[in-house]
Amino acid sequence: MIKVRGLKKTVTSDKTSILKGIDFDLVRGEFVAIVGGSGSGKSTLLRCLALQEDWDGGSFIVDDLDVFKAGWSGKRRIRREWAYLKQNPDLDPNRTALKNVLIGQVGQTPAWRRFTGMVRTDDYMGAMDTIESFGLLDKAKLKAGNLSGGEQQRIATARAMAHGANVLLADEPVIGLDPHTADHVLGMLKNLCETQETTVVAVLPIELAERHASRIWVMEEGKIILDVRGRRLTTAEKSRL
Repeated sequence: MIKVRGLKKTVTSDKTSILKGIDFDLVRGEFVAIVGGSGSGKSTLLRCLALQEDWDGGSFIVDDLDVFKAGWSGKRRIRREWAYLKQNPDLDPNRTALKNVLIGQVGQTPAWRRFTGMVRTDDYMGAMDTIESFGLLDKAKLKAGNLSGGEQQRIATARAMAHGANVLLADEPVIGLDPHTADHVLGMLKNLCETQETTVVAVLPIELAERHASRIWVMEEGKIILDVRGRRLTTAEKSRL
């Protein structure tokens, strides 16, 4: 169970409020899509949940652990067990797609392994299987810098899956992908939710949110104004986007 209460975030330069007291509960295996207009706070919410940005107020409880009261150990747990997928993936452009998947994100693997690139031999097969599931087996040995933006997005998602993240926070994970590939990637994430109880929170276009997510948050001016489960948005609800 994930419980967030009173999450606030402001821009310190002029004290502009970006998130205005976000509250929600999440259970394992939910696929939550965040929709809303530009500037509604969608990406900021994901970055705060990933602890990429400091909170200016609120509590963060994960499986009865108060993340902030636990100090460094609480934050370390989030960075180790949660994966944050940015719009522009932070892959090492000089390493192959395979090596990026094997090494993982900061917090998932020791610093010495990230620096040296050393991995265990028995990890290769699992990484290759994951890359193949994203339709990129022929790209595994290419340097990440030579991949298209959509291919980099898929490799970043494969990396998170290969390292067994319990929670995936994805900021427009299918941007730049053709409709068929986008549906394939989101179908895989939905399957993870259903079979492995992975929790996914993703910023998505409304049509993809309705097709794949089990829950939709509509954001407006730093607040979740609608929390819809198990159905499409009504015409009246869509008019608020």
